Amino acid sequence: MSTAVASPMNRLGSTALAGAMTSAYWERIFTARERGAQVVWYNGSAVNVIFQAAGLEWCHGEAFSARLAAQHLEKPAQLAGEEYGYVGELCSYARTHLGCAVLTQQAREEENSGVVGMVDQRELASRLPAPDFFVNAYAGCSTGQQWDEISYRVFGKDVPIFNVSLPFLWGNKPDAGYLRGQEWEEATTYVSDQLHDLIRFVEQMTGRKFDFDRLREVMSYVKKASELRREAMAMCKAAPTPATYWDWIASIAPINFLPAGPELVAYFQAVRDEVAQRLADGVPGIANERYRLYFDGIMNWNKLGYLARKFAEYDVAVVCGRYTHNAFWQEPHLIDTDDPIRGMAQHYLLCPTNHGVRTLKYLTNRDCADYGVDGIVFHSTRTCRAFTNPQHLLAKSAQKELGIPSMFFEGDVADASFYKEEILESRLVAMLEGIDVRRARALA
Repeated sequence: MSTAVASPMNRLGSTALAGAMTSAYWERIFTARERGAQVVWYNGSAVNVIFQAAGLEWCHGEAFSARLAAQHLEKPAQLAGEEYGYVGELCSYARTHLGCAVLTQQAREEENSGVVGMVDQRELASRLPAPDFFVNAYAGCSTGQQWDEISYRVFGKDVPIFNVSLPFLWGNKPDAGYLRGQEWEEATTYVSDQLHDLIRFVEQMTGRKFDFDRLREVMSYVKKASELRREAMAMCKAAPTPATYWDWIASIAPINFLPAGPELVAYFQAVRDEVAQRLADGVPGIANERYRLYFDGIMNWNKLGYLARKFAEYDVAVVCGRYTHNAFWQEPHLIDTDDPIRGMAQHYLLCPTNHGVRTLKYLTNRDCADYGVDGIVFHSTRTCRAFTNPQHLLAKSAQKELGIPSMFFEGDVADASFYKEEILESRLVAMLEGIDVRRARALA
């Protein structure tokens, strides 16, 4: 029997640790220069494990943009980006981070000239230490692949840059499929070779021989953390679900870019144990689960808390999604901790924007069936074409193959001006009423 809860939302208590771990990570980045550490700016895939093994400090561009947006502190950076010439339709992750690059470069020049800039700019976006070099490893997004090149130009082309090219997985050959086929194997080898090149580049940048034993150790922590994360996610196929999509959103930073070590494993062990205890005790992730939805789209970081509350108010448990369940070391069995390069390359190819529609249909419909989903919410992310391009095809596929309805609402990853609250609410209500009608007909 389920246990009643006082609030519509019943977020996992263990995920509160993620906030503290993430804050500590960024404070460490902000003080990197004082400690004499080398700093690499990177975008896209989780190549930070290579940086960790090399003894570097790493700044993930999207992560910093998301952090500013979640704290509603993104505007100074976005204004700096716009003043530099980037239009408002450019990916708001990129626009925010490029604005940070502009402000960081301005702060460096002001320090040299003695001119002091605006306090808010210096305190917020410009706190990032200037990079010693860039690494780009972006899959499935043309903006992402150019993002670091533009940052390189903002810094006067004086900072070295390395690009990892990640081919799109079209999945249209006869033997193609998720994690199989000639295209998959050839792409894996292609990226693996580049990772070895990246390691040689890192050796040049640091002047030190790369520590492969340290990489194996780091990847053993990543693998264990990922196994615990996936185990906890699988428990949420139960109804009512003991945790929701919003709990998995709260756990993205740890699995995506925080240092991999005993603390990371302990975090996901705590999350896994709390989910298991809730399942045993019948404690739900929301107070009165009447609907189970799938969420497709990158998180609207400005509206994270608001969206979690809004869905709970309508007795909706958002149970899974493409951004949380098909990304971030999601196939830990691919990681060979004795020889991790190939498994790393495969995960970098498994970005949820790097698949053809056939594979995306398979993954979406598989998860909707496994988690007993009643409908799909598509976050039509205004400045992220990579995520939104296939969404209407996915909606049609779910309707045709599973009889599942869907709705779309417009928003953005890091620019709140694109969010339309009335559209979300009216379309959500309409879809839930449709689900009620379908259920009533089934009982008639």
